[in-house]
Amino acid sequence: MHIHSRTNPSNLSLVWPLLALLVLAITSHTVKAKWQERSEGIMGTNIRAEVFHQNDELRQRALSQVMIEMERINQLMSPYIDSSELSLLNRTASLAPVKVSDEMFYVLGLSAQLSELTLGAFDITFASVGYLYDYRQKRRPEDAQIGSLLSAINYRHVELNEANQTVFFAHPDVKIDLGGIAKGYAVDKAIEALEAMGIKHALVTAGGDTRLLGDRLGKPWVVGIRDPRDKSKQAVLIPLEDAAMSTSGDYERYFEEDGKRFHHILSPKTGKSSYHVQSVSVIGPESVYNDALSTAVFVMGVEEGLGLINALPDFEAIVMDNQRRMHYSKGLEQ
Repeated sequence: MHIHSRTNPSNLSLVWPLLALLVLAITSHTVKAKWQERSEGIMGTNIRAEVFHQNDELRQRALSQVMIEMERINQLMSPYIDSSELSLLNRTASLAPVKVSDEMFYVLGLSAQLSELTLGAFDITFASVGYLYDYRQKRRPEDAQIGSLLSAINYRHVELNEANQTVFFAHPDVKIDLGGIAKGYAVDKAIEALEAMGIKHALVTAGGDTRLLGDRLGKPWVVGIRDPRDKSKQAVLIPLEDAAMSTSGDYERYFEEDGKRFHHILSPKTGKSSYHVQSVSVIGPESVYNDALSTAVFVMGVEEGLGLINALPDFEAIVMDNQRRMHYSKGLEQ
């Protein structure tokens, strides 16, 4: 049987694109509706989570769970909350051993391992001098103050007793700050919580620490590294999936005085801001490691820092030096 079409063939060139656009619009709306995001200010930074799931109620619960995990770690590890376990350690651990939670003991143990690995470039006891800096009030310690406290900066002063799960500071002036590792740890815990809920596609970011669960529905996530001197510009865009990236930069907390930038990434050797580079981004499987390694590479500088990353399987790095030149680890040079 032959069917005579009443459609003018010349109109097909108009009809098909319109149908395609309609299908694309419907599909995009459906997919978009199943993505949801939320942002909150926690841990002194902007926490953003984005999740995909068909179930609206589960998406809402998942986003809430991310923020609950972030606040839980904040209450445990913030130096600005008097009731935090970290604050308790800073007040009393130089007087007698202090029993701590499993999570605190784990993060302190991991910090010690990373200090060994980086030859002391990552060192949570930098706070023994670091607490004297106030970037909002543009205050910094005098050289004499730094000199008198420099001997307190040494990760070996933090003595961990595994049998009793206690922490003791073996120097009276030791203070610790987990700013170089706690956000990465919190991001990992948030991703763990999402996985336990059955989420397979998500992003969690806390300041410079980002971890990605799966891909973006058949496409990679595109993660930007901002220009250290222009927050409206991205220096690099990187496609990633099922990975994490952390960036440490001299633009996060700083003030300028007489044309010099005083920022929060201090060299444990000097107790002063490190000036070899402007930013370091480390890509690896877990945020907790990336967070600490990006800080360490920042302190070590281009040659020594990239030497460290090139010796570690599963990690890559992008470094912008103080002349604004980009340097890449071996796996990214291609």
